[in-house]
Amino acid sequence: MADILPFLKSLLSAPGLSAYETPVTRLIEEKWRPLVTQTRLSRIGSLEALKAGTTPTPRPALMVATHMDAIGLMVTALTGEFLHVTQIGGIDARILPSTPILVHASRSGEELPGVVVMPPARALPPSTADGVISLNDLLVDVGLSAAHLAEKVQIGDRVSFATQPVELAGEVISGHTLDNRASVAVLTVALEELQTKQHAWDVWAVATVQEEVTLGGAFTSAFGIRPQIAIAVDVTFAKGPGASDWQTFPLAKGPTLAMGPNMHPFIHKKLKEIADQLEIPTQLEMSPRHSGTDAYAMQVAAEGIPTMVIGIPLRYMHTPVEMVAIKDIQRAGRLIAEFAAALEPDFVEKIVWED
Repeated sequence: MADILPFLKSLLSAPGLSAYETPVTRLIEEKWRPLVTQTRLSRIGSLEALKAGTTPTPRPALMVATHMDAIGLMVTALTGEFLHVTQIGGIDARILPSTPILVHASRSGEELPGVVVMPPARALPPSTADGVISLNDLLVDVGLSAAHLAEKVQIGDRVSFATQPVELAGEVISGHTLDNRASVAVLTVALEELQTKQHAWDVWAVATVQEEVTLGGAFTSAFGIRPQIAIAVDVTFAKGPGASDWQTFPLAKGPTLAMGPNMHPFIHKKLKEIADQLEIPTQLEMSPRHSGTDAYAMQVAAEGIPTMVIGIPLRYMHTPVEMVAIKDIQRAGRLIAEFAAALEPDFVEKIVWED
């Protein structure tokens, strides 16, 4: 199996906030182009890559979606030498002070390194001086004078995390945006595995946009492709400090297979059977409501699509130091490839809603 780490590190070093994914789109398209039959962009920017099946057309299609957008910040005001910001996607303000960032300065075309800073307690409202500082009270400092800052930056400019990916002991990697660039790596592993396998169905690998804010990429690509089956690959909560065993999943013990109203039980069953046959460890994840992933968008597209969610356990979600195990990425990628290769031409006719 090819080493996925260099590619994953490049993804973690690339910007690509929700609705502004172009920089990371270019990286993914370059990596996927030799592995697929064709690539294209949807009307709102999702990368859609087709690996054609071997049976006569029209062929059934499997769509695998992994969102490539990232959470981050946006400039709302310039106050002297400092920037005020708001969030793009879900951000917990508690983790922001002292975080290194990049300001994507539209007036100058530069990427300005900076840090998120917290005013001293005496400069804060009495109600927050000794507690958690709200995002409204945090500032971004890039080290420029007020005049030079105004020449380079304007309201609406994006701000992304700038922590560098770090390999840790135990074949674990930490960095920002592993939600969901880790899953882009999963789908890349799957496409590499499919180079040596025949598959009757068309396989659409889709790096979706705007999952963190609208699910727009999955809604529109699923509607346009109209696959017979869809799989969303996303991260899920890993066991970490203060996390109970029944709510989280250990790192390096395999991907999760979700069960709930957002997932089709027949597809879940087939994925589990293939994983067991190949001795790929998996973990059962119960999701009794909206899964919070692209799976919801794909499931309800057009007339409805049988959909499944594969999860990669991740610690410290929506922080600059997210953490995943490389083994879980490799196992999930292999499972998707084996599932795609095992789909018979008449598999759709066998799909039933059952316990």
